[in-house]
Amino acid sequence: MAKKKYQTSDNPPKNSPKEDIEQIKLELAEKKKELLELRRINYELQREKDQIDIRLKFATRGLETSNKELENFKNQLEQKVKERTKEVEEKAKELEESRTALMNMLEDVEEARKTSEEEKNKTLTIISNLTDGLLVFDKNNNLSLINPQAGILLNVKPEEITGNPISELGKFLNLQPLVNLLGKEIKGVFRKELKIKEDITLEISTIPMMSGDQELGTLVILHDITREKMVERIKTEFVSLAAHQLRTPLSAIKWTLDMLLNGDLGEITVEQKDFIGKTYQSNERMINLINDLLDVTRIEEGKYLYRPTLTDLGTIVQFVMNSCKEEVQRKKLNLEFKKPIPKLPKIILDVEKIRLVVQNLLENAIKYTPSGGKITVSLKHLKDKKEAELQVQDTGVGIPKDQQERVFTKFFRAANVMRLDTGGSGLGLFISKNIVEAHGGRIRFESEEGKGTTFYLSLPIKEEFVEFLKEF
Repeated sequence: MAKKKYQTSDNPPKNSPKEDIEQIKLELAEKKKELLELRRINYELQREKDQIDIRLKFATRGLETSNKELENFKNQLEQKVKERTKEVEEKAKELEESRTALMNMLEDVEEARKTSEEEKNKTLTIISNLTDGLLVFDKNNNLSLINPQAGILLNVKPEEITGNPISELGKFLNLQPLVNLLGKEIKGVFRKELKIKEDITLEISTIPMMSGDQELGTLVILHDITREKMVERIKTEFVSLAAHQLRTPLSAIKWTLDMLLNGDLGEITVEQKDFIGKTYQSNERMINLINDLLDVTRIEEGKYLYRPTLTDLGTIVQFVMNSCKEEVQRKKLNLEFKKPIPKLPKIILDVEKIRLVVQNLLENAIKYTPSGGKITVSLKHLKDKKEAELQVQDTGVGIPKDQQERVFTKFFRAANVMRLDTGGSGLGLFISKNIVEAHGGRIRFESEEGKGTTFYLSLPIKEEFVEFLKEF
């Protein structure tokens, strides 16, 4: 507000006192307004200053809080950076160690690969130079490997048949006999002879290839036994010829000795009769040996045929036991026959051949059981296996454990038996085994030296004959 200027001339206008008072009141009123306005302005300025102070105070507090938060964040960040730096350094160290380990592993793997490659090459070289033929089938029965010798034996080119499944190998004419033997699903472990040509005979063996419990495939081995079969045939023919040639003079000797013993050629003394009797028994043993040899040659030639008929096995066993009664009584043995209840069904078998088996088992039990011992003959019907089982158990000398594997081989006689000086050719059990297997049966034994032996003979009751058996 502009201030009113007073006149200060040497000759001021002359006013009345009243006018001067009014003039002064007006000026005072004006001053008062100015003062009030100044107070109002001052109040507003003070209020604004207070608000600014409050805002500044809050702003200062917020700034201090932000500074603290920033400081804390900074400290946390630095800590995290340190931690992450440490982790990175540790990871880097671990990665370096891992890299070193991997490099070592790669070196080991490379070395192992080279070793494996060398072993593989050695194995392939060995397989390629084997004199036996090898065929390797994978788990899907695909031919994965065939060695050169197998190709020669089968007269095929390995590269033409490798990779084919066994079901398609039959289209190759030279492989048909082998495929027919193995079957479309290759059988498990077995060993059989196979004549692929008139002049070539192979022994076929199959072996599953396992890795732990996992089956990887099947190995088929072809072993050329042509020469062995030829030698065996020549030997068999010689034995057969010799046996036939010996049987005629032995029969003549038997006939002559029989006449002497019966007095047909004149009276003889008791001493002469005793000597002739011993000679007759020796001749009988020779004849039995010749008959056994002829049976063996028939078995080896595949001509040991049997005539199957529907028969009661118990009747055969009883007949053989009755024929042995005299010898049982002489040795004072206890012979017991345990018959099955109910009675066994009749079985398809060759009476003459099975009778020979039972006779061999029973005569061995009698021969090798000391006086006063016991022999138990049992018949059982194994319904779960559809088999008839014959058991011949004795309390005899037993078979030494280290010789038990040879029991069913030709001309085998145990060492403890030979010390007893008992007669025998060692062919009985070999012939018996072949007879039983020809019937589709099984023969086995359990023995302990000095405690006795038990033979088990099992013959099948075939399903296809069930209805036929019910009629008997």
